Amino acid sequence: MADYIAKTPCDGLLPQVIGGLTLDEVSVDLITSFAPWNGREETASNALQDACGVTVPAPGKTTAKDGVRTIWSGRGQCFVMGIALPETLAVEGAMTDQSDAWAMMSLSGSGAEDVLARLVPIDLRGAAFQEGDTARTEMQHMMASITRTGADSFEIMVMRSFAKTAVHDLTEAMKSLAARA
Repeated sequence: MADYIAKTPCDGLLPQVIGGLTLDEVSVDLITSFAPWNGREETASNALQDACGVTVPAPGKTTAKDGVRTIWSGRGQCFVMGIALPETLAVEGAMTDQSDAWAMMSLSGSGAEDVLARLVPIDLRGAAFQEGDTARTEMQHMMASITRTGADSFEIMVMRSFAKTAVHDLTEAMKSLAARA
């Protein structure tokens, strides 16, 4: 019988520290996609708040409270992290376990915006993309979710199968930026 060993998506790839920037894996035990049924967006958000303390976020936003977070993940849907959703929420919307589907990384340090500017086609400067803002966008040739978590820090989510490629692309951009210094 085969003996399987659970590994994180970025096992053996991270952390990377280059020129004052750090790329590290973010460990999340539970990610659930929550998509309110048509016409039930407000009641779904209220029910989520009653059950978990957070609301369905507005487009391009996140919400957080007591270790539970929601990240807008597209039209009419969000990711809920840090808590198992009660089955009673199924009345309000579709719920899908996404825990093993995503690789999550944090990019932090002076120049994090510049690293991402080399890889994504959207403006992530602080004036346009503030803490708590999130976007689904293309990063090189893969889709990603990028969330600003601080003045010089971002959280990046890609599908698990793209973990190695994302780490490579981010690391190369970090090296390129460090070489300019």
